[in-house]
Amino acid sequence: MLPLTVPPRAAFTTFMNVPLAQDLDALDAHFAVIGLPYGDPYSIDEVTNDQTNAPTAVRRATQRLSSFDHWDFDVGGTIFDGKAIKVVDVGDVPGEAGDLKAHYRRAEAAIRKILAAGAIPIAIGGDHGVPIPVFRAFSQHGPITLIHYDVHLDWRDHVNGAREGYSSPIRRAAEMPHIKDIFQIGLRGQGSARPEEVKAALSRGCHLISASDLHRAGVEAILQRIPAGGRYYLSIDADGLDPSVVPAVSAPQPGGITYLQAIDLIKGLAGKGRLMGMDFVELTPMRDVNEISSLTCAHIILNFIAAAVRAGQGS
Repeated sequence: MLPLTVPPRAAFTTFMNVPLAQDLDALDAHFAVIGLPYGDPYSIDEVTNDQTNAPTAVRRATQRLSSFDHWDFDVGGTIFDGKAIKVVDVGDVPGEAGDLKAHYRRAEAAIRKILAAGAIPIAIGGDHGVPIPVFRAFSQHGPITLIHYDVHLDWRDHVNGAREGYSSPIRRAAEMPHIKDIFQIGLRGQGSARPEEVKAALSRGCHLISASDLHRAGVEAILQRIPAGGRYYLSIDADGLDPSVVPAVSAPQPGGITYLQAIDLIKGLAGKGRLMGMDFVELTPMRDVNEISSLTCAHIILNFIAAAVRAGQGS
């Protein structure tokens, strides 16, 4: 059994009050929500930055939502569409003060167990370094088409010698043989990209889609660029969305992906191929306004589940 934890609170709240299932060796679910609080820090101050509180913040915000059997107008019905779908929350992957890399090893092992059980993993971070072990865990499930919502390119080779931090996840993904096509959507402003990183991404064959491209061309035009029949993994950086719907980020940029664009892209992907998993990272709860960012994250997750269910996936 892989030991997972729940945050040290008097009463742990699961995502949408689904059952807590911490024994991954006995996992029985179609979808498994998992918290990945800790990344690969660039400095001691980033070991426990506010983004480590995001999994708990999103879970708490879901207490303001209705149950799965209520009608969802974003979805056009109930989330489960009348099917016997099992969603569980497996808690958080624990960090270890004496071994900051242990979190990544445990995260990869946890995702591998979720996949082995036939469930679709839904990870909540944490900074954008935490999807790196998740990407690794899909090594036997490729080829994977990576769909990435972000204001930033995330192609730094290293920062302060750390090669698996929040500025490098897509560069690390591009080095994995089971990651095939990469579509980076919502890029804008002066992000984390220097000319060298843009050149490296383009030479790898990444499809760089700016927020302007998305707004001008529309969701359907972007979907047409993504090959059909793929296995799609979705990595969402909170700042990829417009700050009007996700204000709780450390690097807000105007002109981002709207909420409706975000969920319409997910619905379109489910109609083209198979949704393999997703993460939502870089949420900074202390910057939130009336929990709107955490609620947006929760609603996107619900739309992801609903899209997969309606496409006959995860059941």
